[in-house]
Amino acid sequence: MRNEHIPRVLKEYRKKNHYSVSDVSIMLRSRSIDVAPKTIYGWESGQANPSADVLLTLCELYNITDILSAFGYASSEEFHITTSERVLIEAYRKHPELQPAIHKLLDLAPVRKKSHSRNKA
Repeated sequence: MRNEHIPRVLKEYRKKNHYSVSDVSIMLRSRSIDVAPKTIYGWESGQANPSADVLLTLCELYNITDILSAFGYASSEEFHITTSERVLIEAYRKHPELQPAIHKLLDLAPVRKKSHSRNKA
């Protein structure tokens, strides 16, 4: 089953990012996806759909983080986070030694770790 939102969303986000079709073709080629501008126009006009892998790469290039919602599906995300927020979260997780300082800086209450009780048989 084809998703009728794909062509519109791809074109909309390409333009939001101020990319030309040639720009996208070059960016995809740099990721070992050899696609002619004509093919991208075909995706945006609904004549064809990109493969799932290419669609995910386009979402990454276009900074589409809530993919399900962008293409008209119910999303499991309660709220949207930006790419820079995602980078901050990943950096926060990589540096647990800095987390208490970050909590203090942002005036956040410390988060208590859940205790795991084990059931003995």
